[in-house]
Amino acid sequence: MARSQATKTADVVVIGGGIHGCSTALHLALRGLKPILVEKDYAGRHASGVNAGGVRQLARHLAEIPLSISSMELWERIEDLVGDDCGFSSHGTVLVAESEEELAGFRARVDELRLRGFAHEELIGRDELKRLVPAVSEHCPGGVVSRRDGAADPFRTTQAFRRRAVECGVEVMEGVTVTGLARAGSVWRVETSDGPLEAPKVVNAAGAWADRIAARLGEPVPLEVIAPMLMVTSRLPVFIQPVVILRGRKLSFKQLENGTVVIGGGHLAEPYRDENRSVLDWSKLAISARTVWELFPVMRAATIVRAWAGIEARMPDDIPVVGPSSTSEGVYHQFGFSAHGFQLGPGTGAMMAELVATGRTNVPIDGLGIARFQDQARRQS
Repeated sequence: MARSQATKTADVVVIGGGIHGCSTALHLALRGLKPILVEKDYAGRHASGVNAGGVRQLARHLAEIPLSISSMELWERIEDLVGDDCGFSSHGTVLVAESEEELAGFRARVDELRLRGFAHEELIGRDELKRLVPAVSEHCPGGVVSRRDGAADPFRTTQAFRRRAVECGVEVMEGVTVTGLARAGSVWRVETSDGPLEAPKVVNAAGAWADRIAARLGEPVPLEVIAPMLMVTSRLPVFIQPVVILRGRKLSFKQLENGTVVIGGGHLAEPYRDENRSVLDWSKLAISARTVWELFPVMRAATIVRAWAGIEARMPDDIPVVGPSSTSEGVYHQFGFSAHGFQLGPGTGAMMAELVATGRTNVPIDGLGIARFQDQARRQS
């Protein structure tokens, strides 16, 4: 049966059904607007549904910290917002130093944050590290903790935002591809595989495909398509509660309530975004396994049960593109979260809805605009 081609209208078209698109659509609806969300697969199909689930303020770029702090406030009342606790637990995130030199660098970072008015990162020595993470290797002299941080179930969370958005009046179009975007008088006309949409405002939250939307607007960006890999182990007796991360070597590490351990940290699979798939690199996964073997002797008896990867976007400066288009009035960008966007989802959606609805935001997003890439290109030319 042929699909209807009648033009649908909305206040805002949100392109992309990850946690960011679903969060923005929900918050727009909570402000009384009528959004349509368009997703080429299903909500949470890629990065938002298959990431490590870290909910961290720790070790963020300075430009992201205000968004991260505002988002944490929403995480701490997530069930009130979306009707589901999303599997969120708050046992902190610990950044482990593997040498005195690395710990000195962490100390300088914490001191700088204090001078800027941020107190969520706390330097800890060996004794507190061993108290928080008893199983950590003896060679580690300390680290940094962000005590309000935690973890959640990424797919469950994205689905909870989608479900609550629908309950609040958002129309979600899944399995629908955006094929065109152009100005049509006072509105934007979004061509899709299920017929045209028209709205005065558009949010580009298309993840690893967002550069194609930006390019249509004359805003090319150097987006890299990546596929961070994760592994999960067999069940072990509970030995750790905080999420653990490293900076010198790639690692994120957490134990779930069922005893399994999720291992990530940034090693990449080969992504094929036009085919919606990725190919795992087992040699890099072996490096992750070796890092865990060295850092946590208790893990040496564990076996790897499964590994996977999700396709997402990374920007050259490892921070997202958030804010108004630099060329096209009524279009807003929200993409490029560079493998650490999950925690930012609730707060960035609330901020974006405020920006779209009122033209301003109370959360600083300085340094995150798309124009930084055009400015950089001009300086280099």
